Amino acid sequence: MWELIRSGGILMLPIILCSVLMLAIVIERFISLRSSKILPQDSLLQVEQWVLSAHRSPGLLQALSQQSPLGAMLVAGISAKHLGRDGVRDVLEITGRRVAHDMGRFLDALGTIATITPLLGLLGTVVGMIRIFYSITEGGIGNPSALAGGIAEALMTTAAGMSVAIPAVIFYRYFNVRVDEMVHDMELQALRLLDILFQPEPVYGREQR
Repeated sequence: MWELIRSGGILMLPIILCSVLMLAIVIERFISLRSSKILPQDSLLQVEQWVLSAHRSPGLLQALSQQSPLGAMLVAGISAKHLGRDGVRDVLEITGRRVAHDMGRFLDALGTIATITPLLGLLGTVVGMIRIFYSITEGGIGNPSALAGGIAEALMTTAAGMSVAIPAVIFYRYFNVRVDEMVHDMELQALRLLDILFQPEPVYGREQR
């Protein structure tokens, strides 16, 4: 394996670095984008209980805000209730955009890796082929087997670059779709929060005399 890497030349180093960075991003995103961490199922229920409770504990909202991105967005909406329904909606949209941006962290870097690694591999192959043709110009074809081996080594960087780019593209698409789905679920939770905060006050019938 080391011989194959060494035969690819100096451009194998950035390709290997990209592969390590890609693996780190994929692992980090799998951990960070778990549904239980982003969208706890009981967050909206806790908010509803807090709104309807006669004894409201500020500590519950603080804990909920720190629990998850969804909790932070719901607490921001509750804190803006004095602004009215439209004001709360604006706050939820702003907070939602910030949360969505945080959820998409490192995905641009993953997309960049998917783009540049094939180019690095192609560059390595071109450099290797140029070196081979220079050697042919100076010493002739010589041994055809050695020439074929040199061409195979020159193609090593292209193979390495594609080996990194293909999974990078797959994970980049996967995480983007996952973020979009979670953002959509958070928007539905935000709409339910509006209904909870601004539900019509109960009307009690008066006793008829």
